[in-house]
Amino acid sequence: MQKRYGRITGWGAYVPEKVLTNHDLEKMVDTSDEWIVQRTGIQQRHIAGPEETNATMSTEAARRALAKANLDAADLDLIIVATTTGDHLTPAVSSQVQHMLGATDVPAFVLSNGCTGFLYALTTAQQFISSGAYDNVLVIGAELLSRYVDWTDRNTCVLFGDAAAAFVLQATTEPCGLLSFDMGSDGSGSQHIIAPAAGSAEPVNASTFEEGRHFIRMNGREVFKFATRILGTTSQRSLAQAGLSLEDIDRIVPHQANLRIIQAAARSMDLPMDRFLVTVHKYANTSAASIPLAICDGLESGEIKLDDRLLLVSFGSGLTWASAVLQMAPVQSHQVYTNGASAPAISELVTA
Repeated sequence: MQKRYGRITGWGAYVPEKVLTNHDLEKMVDTSDEWIVQRTGIQQRHIAGPEETNATMSTEAARRALAKANLDAADLDLIIVATTTGDHLTPAVSSQVQHMLGATDVPAFVLSNGCTGFLYALTTAQQFISSGAYDNVLVIGAELLSRYVDWTDRNTCVLFGDAAAAFVLQATTEPCGLLSFDMGSDGSGSQHIIAPAAGSAEPVNASTFEEGRHFIRMNGREVFKFATRILGTTSQRSLAQAGLSLEDIDRIVPHQANLRIIQAAARSMDLPMDRFLVTVHKYANTSAASIPLAICDGLESGEIKLDDRLLLVSFGSGLTWASAVLQMAPVQSHQVYTNGASAPAISELVTA
């Protein structure tokens, strides 16, 4: 069987209407716009309204992606939702999204891996397409983190925002989509990003609730050290697997957690910041939605073009990491990338 790739034919994002600026936060907690910008690069974040849920945000992003791909929900073979902030412990939010889309009988599941979740989900979708099992896969990254942060803790509440973004992958034999990937986990650092009493190990009760142990807690110093160490390493692994170098990459799309981390990654890769797509100032850290939201934003603004070759790289709770080389549209050549092989130049972009 000829090698199959998952071409991204549709994309869509949703952010809540409500914007919470740093100046708004100054009235809520002991912080300042200067303090937040200096340490994170974040200027504002979008916050879900009372009537909004993970499912409603995911469904809206998915509808936009399906419209872009000119597909109906009934055309889908699989739905994967990357999130750690589902609407309920059970059922999985993926089933709610499947029903709300009208994707009758389409299988759906959640992949829960924090900020690296979308890249793990994208890689999983590619495996279903590569094997010949499915032709049309919807991948969503969504987080409603505003309901899991302590709004009295200035160290965490300034960091996160709510959003959802979705990609439609369709099978093709032309080299495009996910060309390579690298993933990993180091559970020895799992305590550095944790909601201690939000699971079965420490069920929520009156005591844990009073202590706020159901909120996200983060050791920022340790996470920063981990991220700056792993981003360059995992990027090089994905590039080597694709037979590419940084010179072959048009834009790097990192997880949008902290501008200082992105700047440190740029220094470690010896690259100028203009090679990196940065949206953290507008949306803050949206976890699993971060990378697809940045890509959607870049496509809309023109910072990303359909013939760009992208390097995606993320880190997150677990501690985990992931990177991938992504070619959204097919290139003219039908050469298959393998370890050590040189990639063809982009020419005569094939578009839908």
